[in-house]
Amino acid sequence: MTPPEDTVATADERPMLEKWLDVQRDAIVKKIDGLSEVDIRRRLVPSLTTVGGVVRHLRWVETGWFDQLLGARSGTNRRAHDTDWEFTVQPDDTGATLIADYRDACARSRSVAAELSLDDAVPHRGMGMVSVRWVFIHLIEETARHAGHLDILREQLEVS
Repeated sequence: MTPPEDTVATADERPMLEKWLDVQRDAIVKKIDGLSEVDIRRRLVPSLTTVGGVVRHLRWVETGWFDQLLGARSGTNRRAHDTDWEFTVQPDDTGATLIADYRDACARSRSVAAELSLDDAVPHRGMGMVSVRWVFIHLIEETARHAGHLDILREQLEVS
């Protein structure tokens, strides 16, 4: 079976960036899928990092960069809540709701991005102008980095 990212090996830039981001998004979902409600909350490192917390955080990353910055052109991707809150699985969160919320945020991100060209740029409070291209690359990097964290957490859960 051909890996999904290989289907765009000679594609234009936009479909390549979209596919690579979706590959990373799918990796996130695969890392939480099938875990127990206890395991999505289990702290295996000294920080607040849990499988569920990483998925919650990435939901807000999608919202901040795509909805707030690109869609609303707010000039900021900061959220009104504390970052620690994003990493804390709430009592009413379940693996299914975390996946659904993340997938919904990703769908909104795709919708916002579809209205813009890669060269479109918006003001960012700390960085000056930021292009849609830069946001795609940043989200690929951040999502892939957190997928790596989830790889380690999932491995720890499977051996504990």
